[in-house]
Amino acid sequence: MEAGQEKVEPSAGTYATMLKAWIRFGPDSPDHVPDTGAVPPVDMLISILNRDIPIENVVADRVFETSSEAAEVIKLLSKAAADLGHTEVIARLGQTEAIGAHYEDILAEIPEVIPVMRVKKEPSETSSGEEEQEPEYEVPFNLSNLRRHLSRVCFARRVLPEDVAARQKLLEDTVYETAMDRLKHESDVFEQLGLDTGHMRQPDLRRWMWDWHTKLQERLQEEIKNIELIENKKEDRLQLSPYLSLVKPERLSLITIFEIMRLQGSGGVSEGMKTTRALIAVGKAVENEYKAQICKKNNIILPSIGRLGDNGYFSNLGYNSLLERRIVAARHMSDGEAWTATWTQATRAKIGGILVECLMDVAKVTRSATHKVTNEILTEVQPAFHHSYEHSRGQKLGVIRLNPAVSERLANDNVRDTIHPRHLPMLVKPKPWLGLKKGGYMFSEVSAMRFKESIEQQSYLNHASELGNVELVYAGLDVLGSTPWQINRKVFDVVLKVWNSGEKLGKLPPAVFPDPEPVLPDGADIKTRTTYIHRMKGWTQAKANNHSDRCSVNYKIEIARTFLGDTIYFPHNIDFRGRAYPIPPHLNHIGNDLSRGLLIFAESKPLGERGLRWLQIHLANLYGYDKANFDERVQFVQDHLDDIYDSATKPLEGRRWWIHADDPWQCLGACMELHAALTSENPIEYESCLPVHQDGTCNGLQHYAALGGDSRGAQQVNLSAGERPSDVYTYVGNMAEEIIKRDIAKGEKYAAVLQGKITRKIVKQTVMTTVYGVTFIGAREQIERQIKLTKQFEEEDVWGASAYLAKVVLGCIGDLFTGAKDIQLWLTLCARLISKAIPEDRIAESLAEYRARKIQRAKSKSKKKKTELPHEFLRKEQMTSVVWTTPLGLPIVQPYRKPNRKQIVTSMQTVYISDPNSPSEVNTMKQASAFPPNFIHSLDATHMMLTALECRTQGLTFAAVHDSYWTHACDIDEMSGIIRDTFIALHSSDVLKKLHDEFKERYQNYKIPLASLHTGVLAKALKQAGSRITVTPEQAQSLPSIANLVDVSKTGNSSIQDNADSVDLKALLVDLAQERKAATATGNSKYSEEHEEELEEEEEEEDWESPRSKAARLRKASADLQSIELLGKFVNLVDLLPPLPKKGDFKVEAIKASQYFFS
Repeated sequence: MEAGQEKVEPSAGTYATMLKAWIRFGPDSPDHVPDTGAVPPVDMLISILNRDIPIENVVADRVFETSSEAAEVIKLLSKAAADLGHTEVIARLGQTEAIGAHYEDILAEIPEVIPVMRVKKEPSETSSGEEEQEPEYEVPFNLSNLRRHLSRVCFARRVLPEDVAARQKLLEDTVYETAMDRLKHESDVFEQLGLDTGHMRQPDLRRWMWDWHTKLQERLQEEIKNIELIENKKEDRLQLSPYLSLVKPERLSLITIFEIMRLQGSGGVSEGMKTTRALIAVGKAVENEYKAQICKKNNIILPSIGRLGDNGYFSNLGYNSLLERRIVAARHMSDGEAWTATWTQATRAKIGGILVECLMDVAKVTRSATHKVTNEILTEVQPAFHHSYEHSRGQKLGVIRLNPAVSERLANDNVRDTIHPRHLPMLVKPKPWLGLKKGGYMFSEVSAMRFKESIEQQSYLNHASELGNVELVYAGLDVLGSTPWQINRKVFDVVLKVWNSGEKLGKLPPAVFPDPEPVLPDGADIKTRTTYIHRMKGWTQAKANNHSDRCSVNYKIEIARTFLGDTIYFPHNIDFRGRAYPIPPHLNHIGNDLSRGLLIFAESKPLGERGLRWLQIHLANLYGYDKANFDERVQFVQDHLDDIYDSATKPLEGRRWWIHADDPWQCLGACMELHAALTSENPIEYESCLPVHQDGTCNGLQHYAALGGDSRGAQQVNLSAGERPSDVYTYVGNMAEEIIKRDIAKGEKYAAVLQGKITRKIVKQTVMTTVYGVTFIGAREQIERQIKLTKQFEEEDVWGASAYLAKVVLGCIGDLFTGAKDIQLWLTLCARLISKAIPEDRIAESLAEYRARKIQRAKSKSKKKKTELPHEFLRKEQMTSVVWTTPLGLPIVQPYRKPNRKQIVTSMQTVYISDPNSPSEVNTMKQASAFPPNFIHSLDATHMMLTALECRTQGLTFAAVHDSYWTHACDIDEMSGIIRDTFIALHSSDVLKKLHDEFKERYQNYKIPLASLHTGVLAKALKQAGSRITVTPEQAQSLPSIANLVDVSKTGNSSIQDNADSVDLKALLVDLAQERKAATATGNSKYSEEHEEELEEEEEEEDWESPRSKAARLRKASADLQSIELLGKFVNLVDLLPPLPKKGDFKVEAIKASQYFFS
């Protein structure tokens, strides 16, 4: 490196590794290795200074895992600086040492977290004659990787405790640069120190990977040159060399190796991966790396958020300042260049195919084994990867498999700490969001919206962002991300003690699964065996779930331990509906009870009298006593003060009152906070940092009741004022109990099983998600999970009981919330119509294309001619997604489309991919069923964002978990007023009418084929909702299949567009009439024959078809013939939209008087 031969610049990590090697194997080490050619510290210091590398960065590098190693390095460098006469370096090193010496390591007295363990895999080369030994255990990879990464975070805090920006940089180091440095330096050091003996002969995955890397980059240089020569001769083919030349060969090599290793065991393929997924993943990684390099060239100085002053976010001045701030920052970047364009899936697959094929050619491993007879050690060089096929669900699937030796080493080496970069909480405030991918982490790129390969959503959001329409959304994310947090040390100490004991307590899963394994009785009959198999399956699943829960909790505790004493931040982004989520996945306030219990605000505020009251109400809510009025909740706390004090002072040694709470860890934190306040000199002035919650009552139903003006529904969800809070879940549970009593009299088996066991908790999730569009299957699964938790039912009764109760609960909700059901139906019908619509300017083109295809098929000499029926070509034109805009200006596009599989020929194999960049037909049913819940989610997200922005304007600390809003106890009254004001402002704008008007404007030039309406179900639903089609008397006679939707106009007006003047349509109708006449003359339906032949080709593997299935296909063919009469006839989408449901008499302003609206 020093001579420039490697074409790689040494970094601080390079010299840190060399210094570590000097300490361990240098002349003064007990393990001294002579003649290694190691560079003395003096020479290293000279190089460090010549290259302007900060000496502090070398000392703080993550290669030093302990403080003692760092102290030794400081001594070495200080002595070298003294020899060279560099007094300023000695001073800087002395300052670093002083900081480390005076910094009190808060983790010094905290025990380590006992990790989840698993049985260690034995190497396959072990001799068969050895005796079986007790299994060894090891920490699973992902957890081991996380622990190593967090250890570096801890060390960085010890060396540079005040420089949080530098520590944040360490958290976000890029994965490829870290991997390259580590592989290169370790290989160099091992070779220089002559350690290629003894245990180093064991196959080391990192050394293999370095060998592959050196060979692959040479191969890629040659391959790219060859591709360029070929493409220069053939200009008509897709040019790949420009893409391959965007990133240097050495980086391409690393990307390919690490992506392939990362995908090991993915997609249900053991010891390998699916070829299609691998090729696309490698191609996409190359694309991302290229774009990351371009971004690094633009050093942008981002403006801070700042306070908006008295104007707030909702004034013209406040909003314009947001827009101007983002535009000014954007001017520092060269946007609109070609590099920002997204690569197609085909391009990614082809690029990935070339890179993976080159890797498979050069990657080799040496395997050794002992001959069972002669005991001779045999060695063989084998490919590290090979390509093969396997059959999955009747399909031939291409896979890339790893050599068994590579798989085993991947299961034991610590290479994965360079494969899995993880987002952790931030140590500094997140960057303000200035665009779709400009915000959040300081050095790592994340997107402001989470969407899965939805080009449509990206384009809408980019356009809205360019117009400045989503500034309030970006500002809301800034507010959420800038809330400072800390780990609650008191709660953490208890959590760690319980965890390390392995005890099951406070929803922490036990170290050893407690339930005994089911036993099959001797001489069991078939029924008993069936029951045993069912119970065994449940026990196995429960045991696996317990292990999974242990791993998840282990992550949370490890991260919490690392950040003890730090102020941390959670950058946020949104999903496609506008709901905000913290980006760090493992520990955040949106997680479970444990995650929330471990977190408190970093800033404290005096309680005050009202804050002390709200803290007590909050504790009662967490315990589960949340259906009483506020005075009763305060009295509940007063009555249990002795239990609360005992929980706070002796959480594990005392009576453990807190563990019986609904949210035990949050309850424990509240007990400790209340105890600390009441035992302080002045409880009113106690500085509290515990978040206090205000939760909506079934928030989805609250929005439905406000939208529909439903007085009965409003009363059930606390929109109306009442002396006591209404509990819709208990109400539905009681309704279900009444129905169960009636069904018992009718002899219903599962009614008797469930009698007296219906609790609020069992029905809560189903009631809450019904208005979000939960299906019967989803409701049954929800109830099944809750029934299992009660452990009051036999395993074999769980499925039947949950199915019965789901049916009962769904029926009760339908009777109780009729207003919500009406709105839900209206939204569903609108979505179904929109997804069947075709742009007006596309109709003539599609008719011409359809006729051209028919003519082409008629001329074709092929024996098998697939018939494309009229309704089929129209269905393929239905590509319209449901799109709407939230009150905050966020465009929402439902991404549900049918996969459009495309065949791509790569250098490895032919692959079939679903290309998100290519247009495909919408999934009508999914668009319709998902629209009501997505629309309501967009409303509750809007309400939360509005509340967050207003809280920031008023100087309140704010955090949220969807419909649960958090702030300091002393600010609850003020936040409650803001919650009500923003809800009233949202629903006073007549949301449904605005949506209806937006649909009319957005889809004014869209037409629906009448052929899509001739099926009875949709037409009946539209008629009941009030949709009508106005036609002339002549048109009515030709439309018998949709007669129930038709209104005959006496004035001659019509909403039907008849393309009778179209030349293509006239010719097409003549052709179809002749075909139909010919088919009738022969006594057969050509359409049904050809369509049946087509289906047989698609299902050629089927040997038998039931009469029922065949009859259904024949009916379908008959319906196809009927659809011809509607060909060329369209109705305006906006004319067919059903009228808005009639609004009730409830006024949303009434929530001002409801103290339990959010409580």
